[in-house]
Amino acid sequence: MKVKTILMTVAGVLFTGMAFAQEGAAHAASGSIGDLAGLGAGLGLGLAALGGGIGQGKTAAAALEGIARNPAASDKVFTPMIIGLALIESLVLYAFVIAFLKIK
Repeated sequence: MKVKTILMTVAGVLFTGMAFAQEGAAHAASGSIGDLAGLGAGLGLGLAALGGGIGQGKTAAAALEGIARNPAASDKVFTPMIIGLALIESLVLYAFVIAFLKIK
């Protein structure tokens, strides 16, 4: 089940841009580096979102497991978990901004 989900995610990241790139097919034949900026930005953003999602899932799972084993430590675990999730999300947002700056 996990392999199917991963394959669908990779296929979505790789092939969704092709559906929207039909109008620019004439420019793609020229072969310049600028034409590949959209593809690179899309792949970079997709990988950043995938890594961020995996990181957030592991962070939340570890924090919840720690709280389940020792409920008295929930106050000491919750705040660092939220800070960690915010930092992971900020890295994905940085990738988003960089991807759009590279396109222009």
